[in-house]
Formats: sequence, structure tokens, C-alpha cells
Amino acid sequence: MSVTRARFIDVHILHSVPFSNLNRDDTNSVKTVQYGNSLRTRISSQSWKRAARTDFERLIGQAALRTRRIGERVSLHLSENSWPTDLAQRAGAHVAAASGIKFELAKAKDPNATEKAQPAPVPNKVLTNALLYVPETAIAELATIAEEHRAELEGAKDIKKPADKTILSKEQQRRVEAVLRSRNGVINVFGRMLAEIDDANVDGAVQVAHALTTHETDVETDYFSAVDDVTRLWGDAAGSGHMGHAEFSSGTFYRFATIDLDDLAGNIGPDPQAARELVSAFLHAFIRSLPQAKKNATAPHTAPDLVHLAVRADRPLSFASAFEEPVRAANQGGYAVPSRTALTAYATAANTLMGSRHIVNAGWASSHTKDLDGIGQRHDSFDELVEQAVTAALPQDTAGASA
Repeated sequence: MSVTRARFIDVHILHSVPFSNLNRDDTNSVKTVQYGNSLRTRISSQSWKRAARTDFERLIGQAALRTRRIGERVSLHLSENSWPTDLAQRAGAHVAAASGIKFELAKAKDPNATEKAQPAPVPNKVLTNALLYVPETAIAELATIAEEHRAELEGAKDIKKPADKTILSKEQQRRVEAVLRSRNGVINVFGRMLAEIDDANVDGAVQVAHALTTHETDVETDYFSAVDDVTRLWGDAAGSGHMGHAEFSSGTFYRFATIDLDDLAGNIGPDPQAARELVSAFLHAFIRSLPQAKKNATAPHTAPDLVHLAVRADRPLSFASAFEEPVRAANQGGYAVPSRTALTAYATAANTLMGSRHIVNAGWASSHTKDLDGIGQRHDSFDELVEQAVTAALPQDTAGASA
């Protein structure tokens, strides 16, 4: 019988989070979604993806920078390497303008102007109209281009309006574009959208769903006040120095992500060992990450209740439909137990319907002791679970490992 080739690794997580607001909307309210005709608390994929990416960068020892202020970052790098401030600012602006991306100038108030006066332009603060997303090492590479042309930059004029042109030659502009087109492990895994530069787009190998509670939730409004300590010195303890309110909720979330092994291979080339390292780092980062909004006020640093990894040969398969009918709390209260029951029952039915022959490997890890039938082999730790999934998806003997 031929061995089925792995294509996707699906990550299914049940994660109970106490009183918190991990991801706010533009009014500082808890994000929600109507699903199965009931209101659920929601955490956007962008929010959880950023939390995972931060951990991922730490694990692989690489970082990526997302910014419109690439010129300012180059200016800072040059200033830290003994360039005069004015020259460093001019150089950074010319490098940003050399990207070929349309830009505008940041505005700053003139300290001598009246309150109604228009803010004065700051010629060295070039803001690209598109957010650039580059390896952190790109800053030093762009600074090197400026270093090589320091003499020309010393005699150049400042960039004072969007119509101004960079002093860098067409050849150097192509070098700047090449740097902005570069990528590292972070970009190869999470992708990049940059239509303004040819061949700069990178299709991410990772897909992340919005997390939602497995059950109906209520949003709670928390009233708070702050004491004015100086007022208390005079014996006036009545009232407060500040009053306000904030929204919070709690619940058991279903989280889902998948990593496309073919897309990853297309991004990094024929380097199976690198693929193993990147896949392992992503799985660890996604499992352990938690968005950090309002962390100082709520400290909701819980661990997942259940993590299930499935290595599939056909297509990703989310189990969100297991919770289209919201679960009800157990007799003693709590949603974690009925959520685990609902997920395993749905997984068993879905895998039977789709065909279990497409499952290359399946396993799970949880803090609870009861066995869960239908979602593969139990593991004692997340580390062991991830190692088993990565080994099944990318076996060592085909990863170029030494004998």
C-alpha cells in the first residue's frame, strides 16, 4: 500500500479564557459574532496571528518589520552609526523615496505657530502609502546603500514634497526594491501583500480562523474609578479622580489554523529540514500564544484545555460546525467538558464522512485525564504532540537528515 503524502497540518484548540477583552473593536468593545443564532465572543484572526507571529519570531531567531516609516528606521540606524542627525534623516528619506512607492510627508506642529496654524511639514519623515513588510535585517542593507552614496547625499536636497525625486540612481533604486522584496522565515510562513513592488507578494503558508466561543456569551460592562491621592491628603475621600467603564467577557474558545506544506515548500524551496523547523515553530507558537490586550488589567494567561493536531493529505477541515449549536454548561457548570465532547463527536463524524484514509496522523494533548475517542493518539505534552505531527508530515528520512 502506498504511503499517503501529507499536505496540511490542522490545529484544533479549545481554550478557556477568564474575564478579559483580548481583542477590541474601534469603540473598545468586545468583538462578537452571531453564529447558530446566538451571540459569541470573537477574537479576530489578525489579533491571534500577530500574537503567534511574535512568539514565532522568538523561536526561530528571526524578525520581520511592518511599517510605513522605513525611511525613519534607516535614519535611526545611520544615526546610531555616527551619522549627523540631519544627514541621517535626509538619507532615510531618499532611501524611502527610492522604493518607487508613492509617499506622503508626516506632519508636525511648529512649536512657534499659533494653535490654528497649519502644521509644518517635516521633510525627513517620508511615509510610504503602503505598509512595507520586510525582514528586520533589511534596515542594515538599506543603510549600506546610503553609506555607499554618502557623498551624493551630503550634497542632496531634502525631500520636501511628494513630487520630489530621490538622488539615488536607477540602479540603486533597483537595489532598494530588491531589499524590500527580500524575505525570511517569518514572511515565508505568514505571507506578505505588497502589490506596489513587482514579485514582492508572498502567499502565506498559514491560514488562521477567527476564534469564537463554543457557547453563547454575554458582554459585561465593568465600571471603575480611580482615586486622586493628592485630594486624599486634605481629607476629602469622597468622589474620585476619574471614572469610566470597559467591556469584558469570558468563555471557552474554539481556535483553528492550518499550515499548507506545499505552499511552504514553494516559498522556501527544496529545504525539508528548514520546513520542519518552521512548521514546528509555528505549531508551538500558535498553541502557546495569547493576544495581549488589557493584559495588565486582567492577566488571562491560561493554557489551552485541548490541542488536536491532524496531518491531512486532502484538504484542511475545520471543526467550527461542532459548535454551530452552542454547547450548554455541564451540570456542575463550565463549558470546557461539553466543548471537548462536542468536538470529538463532530470530528469522528466528519472524518467518517470525508474519509479517514486522508488522515496521515492524528493526536491530541490535554490537561484532563479522560480519553477522547476519535481524534487520534493521546500525548502527555504539547511538545510531544508537535514532534509526532511534524515527524509524520515531514519524515526525517526525506528531510535530508544525516544518517
